[in-house]
Amino acid sequence: MGHTQTLVAPAILRDPTGLASFAAEIRGMALRPGDQGYDEARKIWNGMINRRPALIVRCVGTADVIACVKLAREEGLPLAIRGGGHNVAGSAVCDDGLVVDLSAMKGIEVDPGRRTARAQPGLLWGEFDRETQAFGLATTGGIVTHTGIAGLTLGGGIGWLMRRHGLTCDNLAAASVVTADGRFLRVGERENADLLWGLRGGGGNFGIVTAFKYHLHSLGPQVLAGVMLHPAERAPEVLRFYRDYIATAPEELTTIVNLRRAPPAPFLPPHLHGRAVIIIAVCYAGSVEEGERILAPLRRFGEPLVDLIRPTPYIAHQGMFDASVPHGMHYYWKSDYLGSLSDPIIDALVAHAWQAPSPSSYTILFHLGGAIRRTDGAATAFEDRSAEHALNINAVWTDAQVTEPNITWARNFWQRMHPLSTGGAYVNFLGDEGEARVQAAYGPDKYARLTALKQKYDPTNLFRLNQNIPPAPERR
Repeated sequence: MGHTQTLVAPAILRDPTGLASFAAEIRGMALRPGDQGYDEARKIWNGMINRRPALIVRCVGTADVIACVKLAREEGLPLAIRGGGHNVAGSAVCDDGLVVDLSAMKGIEVDPGRRTARAQPGLLWGEFDRETQAFGLATTGGIVTHTGIAGLTLGGGIGWLMRRHGLTCDNLAAASVVTADGRFLRVGERENADLLWGLRGGGGNFGIVTAFKYHLHSLGPQVLAGVMLHPAERAPEVLRFYRDYIATAPEELTTIVNLRRAPPAPFLPPHLHGRAVIIIAVCYAGSVEEGERILAPLRRFGEPLVDLIRPTPYIAHQGMFDASVPHGMHYYWKSDYLGSLSDPIIDALVAHAWQAPSPSSYTILFHLGGAIRRTDGAATAFEDRSAEHALNINAVWTDAQVTEPNITWARNFWQRMHPLSTGGAYVNFLGDEGEARVQAAYGPDKYARLTALKQKYDPTNLFRLNQNIPPAPERR
């Protein structure tokens, strides 16, 4: 989207002396419009977002983060926080404000004895997995390796290990946080535990996390994983069989259904590229031998176009979808939680999924349950652990001239699905959809608790460029 207004920088950024003083205070790099590297630094994953910050600070340590928070607070600057830059709403970058860019903070230390990892917020999931898998360990991460660990963790975190080991936020053991008043806090079960609760699903509302400590689990390096493809014309019977099959699936098995035209992925036969298909992707977080037995009924059903399920390095499986969601394309998402795949839900999916004007668009269903449901809901800000599926309708295109029909497809499809949903939503899948949708993501009780927590740690709502939870006194 274009940006045509004239940038009016805050006074300190127009004052060379003041800016030089700030730049001398930090170890990282401060970029203004016109500086070499500025235009590259303001790019994020969603190519539809085209914003021009007044200042981008590429932090290299906690002291830089504290300095940025102080500057934003004292100068009244809009403050955006960038980790991996993968959020579809584009909240990692802002117009005419300050971007705290954490992408250079990529440190990670794995403790294989305690099965924990301490990681900085600029790390991507592929980088995280590379380090943990060196010790045969992993935790639930995203399904795209160039997603950042920070945003995904703070919003919940669904991925291939979620049914066995819970959400990413369920595996968050501790954190280091810079709050809105510039304090540095250690956060854990015994120290600032209320803030740990909020970080487990409450998003970036309460501070800037400079380090995450995760619980890890034994896994791999080989897992039984991969994809099966069925033709779209057989969608009703395939989805009904899938519904019945997953009803008794063990927690070790996570499955994801993708309704789309087959992408030109190197692992798919060329003759399938562009064909309307149902992709059933699987990962078994247990022994390969046991996985073969569990997956046998799914693999025997019907006549799949291709069956690529096999023992695979976990790291390779994590990157399977990377090429189909590259940086720079235009992305627009609509999402809901669903219960079981009832016949009306299946009929609606079949009627709309393959009507997308762009061949890059897709509709994805994440099977939830398992450890997600078993986890004590009171222990995290994350809500709606009873949902069976997370539905994500993804419009994806390259040409800005066809933005309207692609967004219209996603909206119309969602309007058809929403009455069939639970009413809840996964916060990491929300775009810029307003306060009511944020409330739906948390439910009334947790939302009230989150607004009180916001009042305690960020009473002026400095951290508002996110799926925002306002401080309690702002509620009417």
